[in-house]
Amino acid sequence: MARKVMIACALTGAADTPGKNPAVPVTPKQIAESGIAAAKAGAAIVHIHVRNPETTGPSMELAHYKEVVDRIRDSGTDVVINLTTGAGARFIPGSNDPMVPDPRSTMSTPAQRVRHVVELKPEICSLDMGSINMGNYAFVNTVPHIEEMAIAIRDAGVTPEIEVFEPGHILLAKRMIQTGHFKTPTLFQICLGVTWGTPATPDAMKFMRDLLPPSDNTWFTFGCAAQQFPMVAQAMLYGGHVRVGLEDNLYLARGKLAPSNAALVEKAVDIIEAMGEELATPAEARQMLGLRKAA
Repeated sequence: MARKVMIACALTGAADTPGKNPAVPVTPKQIAESGIAAAKAGAAIVHIHVRNPETTGPSMELAHYKEVVDRIRDSGTDVVINLTTGAGARFIPGSNDPMVPDPRSTMSTPAQRVRHVVELKPEICSLDMGSINMGNYAFVNTVPHIEEMAIAIRDAGVTPEIEVFEPGHILLAKRMIQTGHFKTPTLFQICLGVTWGTPATPDAMKFMRDLLPPSDNTWFTFGCAAQQFPMVAQAMLYGGHVRVGLEDNLYLARGKLAPSNAALVEKAVDIIEAMGEELATPAEARQMLGLRKAA
């Protein structure tokens, strides 16, 4: 019997990608329209960052998040909205004094990082479970900060998407289930192929999957860049759900830039259906994840 598979689409991210692919959406209007198109192509969930429309760099501006969310909700699109809380965790030591952050650092308080989630109450928001080297900067998520954010997310009635980049992140998540910071059933995102994180390989995916709580969890996974679609296929074999999108990968095929997030979703749909599985609708995703539909 075919399994229902959910696709999440990560629309824009925070990396310096708009200059590498003009399809990366930047303004709130572009991000919302890209999310709506991704939903029509088959995405049950859209994962949302926002950018500064003038610089194209990452933003934490509440007004930008609100515009994106309002545009998607007002469009009549039934897609599940997932807002990031990853912004505000970049640390780059100063070149003269490592105790003084480089101006490109974005360190923020836990309250600042979840403000848009508390205000807008999406159905899902991401929560990164630890610190890693991410390219040439440190992505800093200390345990007290994670716990404070988890409490705010829980109290807002939002389901956390527990993002794990390394095995130790899963161990921390298990402890936070025991301490009541996370309710069950839990939702995990296994992040593979991020520079200096766990590699996007079948063995790594299986190892991370096998570390998850033995019951009461649903897991997604993604691979970055050239490994995006191989990891979609691998997730079908291992029983997971998938994430694609321009946040993680700019190419539809070798040497061919993706023209849109919708095109990446369509390719994922083809892989899922070719492997004998079926696509989950947003309504089915809500039922599978135990979500309450946002007002």
